[in-house]
Amino acid sequence: MGDRKAVRGLRLAATVALSLSLAACAGRIVPPGAAGEAPSRGHGVRPEPVRPRAGGAAVQPGGPSVSRVPNGPARIVGATPLPATPVVPVAGALNAAQSGILAGPPVASLPITEPQAEAARAAFALSCPGLMRRTDASGLTQGADWQPACQAAASVPPGQARDFFARYFEAVQVSDGSSLATGYYEPEIAGSRDRRAGYDVPIYARPRDLIDVDLGAFSTDLKGKKVRGKVQGSNLVPYDDRTAIEQGSLEGRAPILAWGADPVEVFFLQIQGSGRLRQPDGSVMRIGYDSQNGRDYTGIGALMKARGLLGPGQTSMQGIVAWLHEHPEEGRAIMRENKSFVFFRELNGAPQGAMGYAVTGQVSAAADPKFVPLGAPVFLSMDRQDVTGLWVVQDTGGAIKGSNRFDTFWGAGDTARSVAGGMSARGTAFLLLPVGTLARAGLASGSGTPGAPPQR
Repeated sequence: MGDRKAVRGLRLAATVALSLSLAACAGRIVPPGAAGEAPSRGHGVRPEPVRPRAGGAAVQPGGPSVSRVPNGPARIVGATPLPATPVVPVAGALNAAQSGILAGPPVASLPITEPQAEAARAAFALSCPGLMRRTDASGLTQGADWQPACQAAASVPPGQARDFFARYFEAVQVSDGSSLATGYYEPEIAGSRDRRAGYDVPIYARPRDLIDVDLGAFSTDLKGKKVRGKVQGSNLVPYDDRTAIEQGSLEGRAPILAWGADPVEVFFLQIQGSGRLRQPDGSVMRIGYDSQNGRDYTGIGALMKARGLLGPGQTSMQGIVAWLHEHPEEGRAIMRENKSFVFFRELNGAPQGAMGYAVTGQVSAAADPKFVPLGAPVFLSMDRQDVTGLWVVQDTGGAIKGSNRFDTFWGAGDTARSVAGGMSARGTAFLLLPVGTLARAGLASGSGTPGAPPQR
């Protein structure tokens, strides 16, 4: 056992990994991460299609606050999205470069407020070291492309953040630009470091026998693909699913960080990917995503809707939670259909995104790194006023896949929960990329002509 067995298991995994097809890997593949960066969370439960994650509306670790919504219950105010340039999406595109890009409107013409721009500038500047260091899986940029904007972002005079974005960025439409935005937040639930009466739902740390395998180390055809599992005899096998774990299969194999009071709230804590545990003495323990069991994520809201379990107005996260509480036995079975299970670690500071930097409520967003460079700004023009505006992509999520799919982070508290839990907006997305990206793709800024992948 111990380190020797783990090393032996990794060697044995080579044979298994080489024999895996991409189809066999489905559901256990997680987005690639750069060295030293935090792994992807499991995002996944809005009104469906949903996601998991992090940091406070009252606490803005990444930069100044920007108020998109007033405190109190969420109130939906409609908006008219900017039109996208019509284009037929490329079937089977694996990243943004393969999808094709088009020039968007001039950045100066986008309806971005100065406070919104300043908050995004601070989040962008925070992300710059990782943005310039990591390999851009989208195929749109190289690290050096971001250097001028990153250098300038550190010293933008007060009141000139909008001008900064207009000067150093150009808007780019990926594929048809048709966007879906959901929301996530940092929940606060009842929890205790020690097991006691009323607190008996284990919140696990990463198991000692959970193994991550980088398939690209064994085959160039599988570059960027990863699986998780455990060693069983001479084989690498899938890790325990949610049902097995909830029935006690991890006893002696995984530390228990804390104990929750409500299994439904713990389930949704995993979907959000981080949160606060309010302990019996009133103190708060913050925990964040550490790993996941490698199993497929299944959004239970879609299952419940398809089965006719949710009536009109019940498809928000709040409606799903209420139904699960009202039907505990059926609810437990439905939750177990989501085989994905998230493991946590204790946090000493603000929640972090997949880049390893603090995320900011109402500023940070999650996206698929194959279609958006992590750290890039994005302007979302949606059919809801609250989500329309400038965001910075600092996170990823297990349910956030494909082009123009975004999950917006709303912070912590009742307002954040209300907005994120009911967020489902559609419209148009424009990535803000360094000036020169379009020229390299053979396009003029603002031309609106389909572009080929940038040439290296």
